[in-house]
Amino acid sequence: MQTGVLIDAIVRQTTILLAQLATSGGGRTQLAHTANQVFLDLVAALKEQGLGNKVIADMFGMALRTYQTKLQRLSESRTDRGRSLWEALFTFVQERGRDAPVARTDILQRFRHDDPLSVGGVLRDLVDSGLLYRSGRGDFACYGVAQPSSSPHGNPDERVQGFVWLCVHRLAPATAEQVTEALSLERALVDRALSALLADGRIRPSERLVAAFESDSCVLPLGSEQGWEVALFDHYQAMVAAVCSKLALGKRAATARDLIGGSTFSFDVWKQHPHYDEVVGFLGRFRAEGTALRKKVSAYNDSAAAPAGAEQRVVIYAGQNVLGIDDEREEEA
Repeated sequence: MQTGVLIDAIVRQTTILLAQLATSGGGRTQLAHTANQVFLDLVAALKEQGLGNKVIADMFGMALRTYQTKLQRLSESRTDRGRSLWEALFTFVQERGRDAPVARTDILQRFRHDDPLSVGGVLRDLVDSGLLYRSGRGDFACYGVAQPSSSPHGNPDERVQGFVWLCVHRLAPATAEQVTEALSLERALVDRALSALLADGRIRPSERLVAAFESDSCVLPLGSEQGWEVALFDHYQAMVAAVCSKLALGKRAATARDLIGGSTFSFDVWKQHPHYDEVVGFLGRFRAEGTALRKKVSAYNDSAAAPAGAEQRVVIYAGQNVLGIDDEREEEA
């Protein structure tokens, strides 16, 4: 029962983060696809834990048939391999319907290798979510994009490169398939990013695994707004990975000798407090110490190779928040 409370609390905090990201900079990011992807990713993760479809359906409070129908709608299209039926349908209408709505018969013909009932169900989902509009009924129905998709500003290929670079560095050696799965991106987009990263030397072919890639570092300089999304993803991923590693080891308590884990400290201070500068300066000291340590380790690694099979990667993360402070006071601090 306590695990259920913990899951609900974590989901709540995650949805707050997603809402903040979706509206940052005055934007309104479409979230319908996100909800579907969460379902697919959670199902895949539960299957990796050894659970069957009947058990997973029960955990979602669904009848097995309902669960299987939803999974079929969201899983890979038989017509357009590498994409979910949901994504493939929306992309098709988006591209074909720029000038005029797309007839239902044309959609069924395009996705003739998929189950017609699943195609119809996905079309209903897209209309209900507000992504598509429908005019007419039955075989005379036509579909068009209800609103322009909300895509990041700038070249999407360039923005994806940072995520792919980070993923290769964290998973090294990493194949294109692993990166595609980890980031839930289209394979073609990942392939283009890998080619660009290879060309400028940020990643290299792995000597340990065929058709895989490695990267010795992925450093986003302080003060750079370029790639802030990648930095946020890196921090969040590091935190989640540490928690999952500790749970996988069966540890439910912290000890002074832990190599995996985290700690949270809260301090009540004010501007005139004798320890104010020491407390609010913690993040700056951590960054400076971490940067110096990374340079020292890299310098040694350039002149000495690790024994075969002995190399370990240590990922350290930290965050700091100051509650009850506005932008002006933060600049003064």
